[in-house]
Amino acid sequence: MDNKLLEILHKNKEVAFATSVDGKPHVRIFQIMKIDADNNSIYFATSPKKEVYAQLNINPYVAIIDLKGAEFARINGTIDFDIPDEIQREIFDTNPVLPHLYKTYKDLVYMRLPAKSADYFDLRTTPPTLVHYDF
Repeated sequence: MDNKLLEILHKNKEVAFATSVDGKPHVRIFQIMKIDADNNSIYFATSPKKEVYAQLNINPYVAIIDLKGAEFARINGTIDFDIPDEIQREIFDTNPVLPHLYKTYKDLVYMRLPAKSADYFDLRTTPPTLVHYDF
């Protein structure tokens, strides 16, 4: 993953996370739990009781937007729920908010977004900078 994309993702862990079911968009805020730059992947966690989990089981294609000032990244891909147990434990143990909300790491569903494509935008330049990536 490009350094500009990684910089935005590391600076701002809250992203707009968009799904689509029955042709209707659904957007919510998600927190990035882990970034694997070598594999162009971003990890998230959610409750299996939430609507977003049901939506992703119907249509696993998502888009995220991460905005930091006048720079932002848009990343598209298909969610993968096959996350090794050691990564699930790592995510739970290294994100302080999770143990406050859930009793054990097994109470969550973990997912990986391997980026298929990404766009980097910088609105501070004239004309605005746009860099597209295909992975």
